[in-house]
Amino acid sequence: MKENEKRAIYESLKRYVAKYPSQNKAAASLKGTSAGTVSTILSGVWDKISDDMWRKIAVQVQGCMDNGEWKTVETTALNEMNYAMEDAQQWKNVTWVVGDAGCGKTTAARLYEEEHREVFYVLCSEDMRRSDFIRSIARKVGIRTDGMTIRDMVDAITGALVQMDSPLLLFDEADKLIESVFHYFIDLYNRLEDKCGMVFFSTSYIKRRMKTGLQYDKKGYNEIHSRIGRKFFELEPTGPRDVYAVCVANGLNEKKQIAEVVQDSEKYDFDLRRVKKAIHRVKRMAVEQR
Repeated sequence: MKENEKRAIYESLKRYVAKYPSQNKAAASLKGTSAGTVSTILSGVWDKISDDMWRKIAVQVQGCMDNGEWKTVETTALNEMNYAMEDAQQWKNVTWVVGDAGCGKTTAARLYEEEHREVFYVLCSEDMRRSDFIRSIARKVGIRTDGMTIRDMVDAITGALVQMDSPLLLFDEADKLIESVFHYFIDLYNRLEDKCGMVFFSTSYIKRRMKTGLQYDKKGYNEIHSRIGRKFFELEPTGPRDVYAVCVANGLNEKKQIAEVVQDSEKYDFDLRRVKKAIHRVKRMAVEQR
C-alpha cells in the first residue's frame, strides 16, 4: 500500500476516534482491530501494520466524506433529514423518517454520523436476530461484547449512552427488522427516554406494517407508534431541481447532458442511485466521443 493511501486512512481514523469519548471506545467499535493497533497507527509507527489491516480499518472509517469523486448535494430531502437528526440529537426525542428508495436516506445518516460526535449509525437487516441487533449497537457505541448476555449488553449500552452529552442512535432500513427485534426498541426507549435521541429511516412500507399491527393489536405496535409521536416524518420526493444540482456538482455543465440525466431518472422517480449511474454513463460517453 502506498504512503499517501496510508496517510489518508490515518487522517480518517483520527477523525473517527475524535467522535468517541476515548480512543479505547473507538477501537472497540472497529471489527478485528485492537486498541493497540489503533494506538500504533495514530502514533505514526506504521512499519509493522500489514496492508490487510490498513484495508480493514479503511473500510470501517472512510465514509462518504472520503469519496472525493462523488459530491453529495443538499437536496430538499437531505436538508429535511438533517433537521430531523439535529432535532433528535438536541432534544433527545424519537423520529421515524420515511422516504422513497434512492432519496438519500443512507447517505444522509452516514454523513451526519461522520460529522458529529456521539452519533452511532446501525444498518438493520431482515436476518438480524435480537442478539445481532443489540451487539451491533454495542459495537458502534464502543463496547466489547465477548461473553456478554443480551441483558448485559443492553445494560452496558444504556450505561454508556446516558453518560454522554448528546447521544444519537440512527437505525437505517429499520422496517426490515423482524418482530422479535422490533420489540427491543421499546425496551431501549424506556431506558433511554430523554437521555438519547433516536432516528429510524425506512421506506413507506413501515406505514403499512404499522397500520396492520395497530389494526390487529399486534404486540408492541401501539407502544412503538406512541413513542414516535403517532406520526411519521415524511420526506419531500426528489425532483428535477435536485437532480440538476447533483449533475452540476458532479461535473455536468452542458444543458443537453443534464437534460438527458433528468429525463432518464424521471422514469424512476428521480432515484438518486439511478442519477449517479446516469451521470457516470454520460461522462464516459463524452470521453469516448472525443
